[in-house]
Amino acid sequence: MNYRLNRRRFMQMTSSAITVGAPFSVANRATAQSSSEITVAFGGGDWGKANIEAYAKPFEAETGIKLRPITDDIDMGKIELMVKSGNVTLDVATLSQAPALTAGRKGVLEEIDYSIYKKEELDAIYDFAKQKCGVAALIYSYNMVYNTEVFSVDKPRPTTWAEFWDAEKFHGVRALVSGQYGSEGPWEEALLADGAPTDQLYPMDIDRIFASLDKIKPHIRKWWGSGSEIQQMLHDKAVDIAQSYDGRALFLVDQGAPTEINRNQAKLQWDCWVIPKGGSNSQEAQKFIEFATRADRQAAFSRLFPEGPSNRNAFKLIPDQVARKLPTHPDYMSSSVPMNGQWYSDVGPDGLSNIERLIQRWNEWVLQ
Repeated sequence: MNYRLNRRRFMQMTSSAITVGAPFSVANRATAQSSSEITVAFGGGDWGKANIEAYAKPFEAETGIKLRPITDDIDMGKIELMVKSGNVTLDVATLSQAPALTAGRKGVLEEIDYSIYKKEELDAIYDFAKQKCGVAALIYSYNMVYNTEVFSVDKPRPTTWAEFWDAEKFHGVRALVSGQYGSEGPWEEALLADGAPTDQLYPMDIDRIFASLDKIKPHIRKWWGSGSEIQQMLHDKAVDIAQSYDGRALFLVDQGAPTEINRNQAKLQWDCWVIPKGGSNSQEAQKFIEFATRADRQAAFSRLFPEGPSNRNAFKLIPDQVARKLPTHPDYMSSSVPMNGQWYSDVGPDGLSNIERLIQRWNEWVLQ
């Protein structure tokens, strides 16, 4: 997806940036000396700080491999430019699911070496989170979110997207994410509202999507384009029920706002650890990614920053009050829908990807 402002980006902007500098000094370095060094793009703010505490520092301590953190975001274009120019200065980065698949198809990423993973760790990572050229670093979700002053617990409220679409039975001002970026939009929700089974959404029928959107369109006050926008709308009570990033809604819940998240039929998306192709430290980079997907490390990260682990065993190590804020909690997974980034990035005979098709169709439809 075109990673709009969600919880992670929001925390980057509202927290102080991490200084990029020399590798960390770890107390037991003397027991694990190494001349190797890797450069990892961690992002900034609280997200970057959590990455450093949960992954970077203990990785250095265990392996002796020095780690230089980069606090800028790295997109697919930057990685492609580095690889094609033969100047690969970054060893590990994160990309969201569809760009990681596209970059892998373009041949600018190394394949993940799953042979170095312990079986109990590898088996515990969700299958959808293990891509050829990337492993899910964190998982977040799109959810139905209520204003509890309108949709209180003791009154009927929609719990499925079919019920969200039923504006006659469930009155209230609505908002859905815009489809302007193609790789995120109310696509899966529209199919679910039309009765498509959760396990039969892909390949998505674009005509069916827009026929379903025709039905809800008159009831949508706003097609929001960024996480900050939907957060503000929920905060101002401009909408009664909406689709939102779980992180934005959780921020309001933690502030005491009359907001509640419905975890049923949540849509899951994730960021992947990736390795730019042609770097001189690919073996060390593989070791870092394996380390960062272990259950204990992901549990440490989730205690610092509330994103969902991709390793199921992490939940054995996370306090329940924290675990239930995470989109991959075992109680939520059976009714959640992992996004199929491969379908979004697939290119047809006409040279257009499904992302591009959705953008074209959306731009025509939204003006009608």
